[in-house]
Amino acid sequence: MTETALAKVKVLEYAQFVAGPYCTKLLADMGAEVIKIEPPNGGDQARRREPFLKDAPHPERSGLFFYLNTNKLGITLNPNTSTGRGIFKELVKETDVLVEDNPPQAMAELGLDYESLKDINPRLIMTSITPFGQTGPYRDYKAYHLNTYHGSGLAKILSDILPDEVKQPLKAAGYLGDYDSGLSAAVALMGALYGRLFTGMGQHIDISKQESLITLERVEIGMYGNEGFSMMSTVAMQNMLGGLRHCKDGHVMLVIPMEHQWQALVELMGNPDWAQDERYKDEFSRAQHAEVLNNYITEWMSNYTKDEIFHRAQALSCPIGAVYTAEDLLASEQLKAREFFVEVEHPEMGKVKCPAAPYRFSKTPWRVARPAPLLGEHNEDIYCKRLGFSKEELVRMRGAGII
Repeated sequence: MTETALAKVKVLEYAQFVAGPYCTKLLADMGAEVIKIEPPNGGDQARRREPFLKDAPHPERSGLFFYLNTNKLGITLNPNTSTGRGIFKELVKETDVLVEDNPPQAMAELGLDYESLKDINPRLIMTSITPFGQTGPYRDYKAYHLNTYHGSGLAKILSDILPDEVKQPLKAAGYLGDYDSGLSAAVALMGALYGRLFTGMGQHIDISKQESLITLERVEIGMYGNEGFSMMSTVAMQNMLGGLRHCKDGHVMLVIPMEHQWQALVELMGNPDWAQDERYKDEFSRAQHAEVLNNYITEWMSNYTKDEIFHRAQALSCPIGAVYTAEDLLASEQLKAREFFVEVEHPEMGKVKCPAAPYRFSKTPWRVARPAPLLGEHNEDIYCKRLGFSKEELVRMRGAGII
């Protein structure tokens, strides 16, 4: 079988919910061996989050957990016990990357902080994902996804770009901010792995969820710091031509700041008489009359579907994008041609259709090696076959709440 891109990399995951597990999922999808550590009593929080198969809550039927943990091995372990901490350190000895999302103080109290673990394994790359990072006055604060999303400013930017008639959300859909933080962590640790090829030494990577989200809008943040306002501020958005516009069956997004883009839009709409008005002669004058022009544009678009608008605009090099739903994407001929959605067999959920990877390697292909693990599914494989425990010891440790 063709070797995968990260076939030699061993990862230990001591994280729950979305950000940390998504980081390690990205590595597992490229072939890294990921051992996921879950609490013995109940497992990862994601097991108790929707969506559930047939809307029936069950710890082995969470779609969220299923997606985040494919291609991983799963064990249960309680590092709050002395035996559990000893086992954790044994696992670290043979680990390239540790990804964890626990409070900094908690890891230090357990003796599982980077300063302690690097003595066990100097080549260890430890990636810590927390709401506000390992330093600063907020380092020990607890926060949920909603807190970090608003703490980054993204929620305000999102509300500013939506038309008045659209109901304002508290945040973007799902756990988008946590996924972004997990992606930032994966990029950072790939850089650390590359650096270790030259130094032979590991390092500690400190990921702040708040900062991960702020960097997604670096232009907006930078503009406010230098100009005193953001391009996406309410004042600026009042003068924005285009943006999110309603059409016959949903929405499209227009970005038309340049003259040739405006002319393409005018041609798309059939060169209406109002577009020839002297008041709309250049981008500055159009910005002053953006509200009136947006009403004209929305009125025209109400007669067409988003696909009709998108494809006709594409032919004219007019930058308009259709806003697709999940249903639209599942039916997409483009995604079908690239086999983006794949079926994965799970012992509890049966065959489940899920997204594949957004990349194609010609030499080290992506594949689903295994579905998300059942709680403690690989305890015997890891504890007995690798660490040398007997099955009798596993039974005793299970009874004692260690695994």
